[in-house]
Amino acid sequence: MNELLKWLLVGWGFAAGMMLFVWLLSRRLNNAGIVDIAWSAGFAPVAVLYGLGAGGWGPRRWLIGGMVVLWSTRLGWYLYVRVIGHHPVEDRRYAALRAEWGREVDRKMFGFFQLQGALLVVLSVPFLLASRNPSPGFSAWEWLGGGVWLVAWIGESLADRQLQKYKANPANRGGVCQVGLWRYSRHPNYFFEWLIWVAFFLFALGSSGGWITVYCPALMLYFLVRVTGIPMTEELAVKTKGDRYREYQRTTSGFVPWFPRP
Repeated sequence: MNELLKWLLVGWGFAAGMMLFVWLLSRRLNNAGIVDIAWSAGFAPVAVLYGLGAGGWGPRRWLIGGMVVLWSTRLGWYLYVRVIGHHPVEDRRYAALRAEWGREVDRKMFGFFQLQGALLVVLSVPFLLASRNPSPGFSAWEWLGGGVWLVAWIGESLADRQLQKYKANPANRGGVCQVGLWRYSRHPNYFFEWLIWVAFFLFALGSSGGWITVYCPALMLYFLVRVTGIPMTEELAVKTKGDRYREYQRTTSGFVPWFPRP
């Protein structure tokens, strides 16, 4: 337990330092949206840090490290392309916070960035537990977690690519993407992102105490469905696309991919 706590503190120190740097950079760029890039990409170095701290790279550490690095760097790069593509225009969420916080924006934004760093560490516990598992072979839970992760990673990558390609076509400007996975869910990217965390939880079940990480997919589900994911995205979509998006809401599943309603 003491060793786990020590490495969680090491991870928190790294995340806090990273978010301090990103906050200073965001002030210089006047764009707080870069925190999304740092948060997504930040899981990769933390997972590598845990693997190195466990002493050597066995098959399990290579597998969990590879899963985290592939998912984290792909998502971080996707968000980098999106944020830089809109820069210097800031994401509406952060522009709204900037207007709401007024003169206290720097202090409150710093706290917000540090909160993101702390959340990153809280969600990294499955990687830490798996990295410190001394068992030589893989358990059934780990194989299941790896399989679910592969499906989720491919699904999220495909959903992001389909939306990116749709938006790149000038003829689709102002339209509602209903191609590929977006025909079966209004937010397939969020669904597969949540499934990634289900996979990490399943993988952690193969390690001692892994059951406690059930809070990871639960937290992500709450954030995606109730807080910063679907609610804010749909509010903006209704404002900008009106009845076209309301019809999409009426006929298409909001989260879990399913056949469209007639």
